[in-house]
Amino acid sequence: MKVVYFGTSSFACPSLYRLVRHPSFEVTGVVTQPDRPRGRAGKLTPPPVKQAALDLHCKVFQPETLSNSAFISQLKYLRPDFIVVAAYGKILPKNILELPPKGCFNIHGSLLPQYRGAAPIQRAIMDGGDETGVTIMRMDEKLDTGDILLRQSTHIRGTDNYQTLHDRLAELGGILLAEALTLVTENRAVFSKQNPSEATYAAKITREDELIRWDASKRQVWNQIRALYPGPGAYCYVETDKGPKLVKLLTAEFERFVKGKPGEIVAINKEGIHVAANRGAVVIKELQLEGKKKMSAGDFLRGCPLETGQHFLSTPPKNEEK
Repeated sequence: MKVVYFGTSSFACPSLYRLVRHPSFEVTGVVTQPDRPRGRAGKLTPPPVKQAALDLHCKVFQPETLSNSAFISQLKYLRPDFIVVAAYGKILPKNILELPPKGCFNIHGSLLPQYRGAAPIQRAIMDGGDETGVTIMRMDEKLDTGDILLRQSTHIRGTDNYQTLHDRLAELGGILLAEALTLVTENRAVFSKQNPSEATYAAKITREDELIRWDASKRQVWNQIRALYPGPGAYCYVETDKGPKLVKLLTAEFERFVKGKPGEIVAINKEGIHVAANRGAVVIKELQLEGKKKMSAGDFLRGCPLETGQHFLSTPPKNEEK
């Protein structure tokens, strides 16, 4: 069976590797986003799926728009039995959805209908969920509303951050995809409708979502920090002798029964920097000043001394704003 694979981010790579190596399927083309400028130097950088596809000797397509007539002609020429989509970043139009006779299937990083949308992994952690998973869904014209073929859950561990949970779900998606396409090929697939009353939406992470609110509970702050690690990172401001500085908090734990004003540094020791939140405190283990490398709390304090009673802030003091 011929498959055309749509994907962009690293979430899509394990599924692509498994599909290319599967004896029953032939990946005849990989569609991914165009190379984009990255970093301070603005160097043109290929998306992770492009690099994976080239390593696997797959033919790569990078259309700026899916309505491009030349691209549609190329896609038709490939005559795919299936189209598979994983973290591609664009919604497929109707003329592409109707192209493969066996259908278009999406690998989604949540247990649909929960967390439809762009950021299901981050939102599941930020919301303090105990469980998430992967869904293989037959695509329709709407956002993540298609019929479900397979789902598998995984526990969200206390040690998980975005990166660890992302990687686990990506591997799980590859396993489920091969099973799903095999079921369809052998006419053994059983689909179920999504219940729209159970649907939740995982909106794209914004700069506002990244800002730490110290009047939130200790667990909310902790969940926010780990949901945004390693990027884009949860940030706030810290009081220093040179004025407030933007700082990203990268890894942390939380502790109970600690009193202090929101954002107040209540202790500094070998465990880290203890900062009060609502009903407890967060122990900051790793952090990164704007424009600097990430470092441990101990290394940070050697270059930026802090004392108990100083504050981490949700906004810089007005008299220090420029």
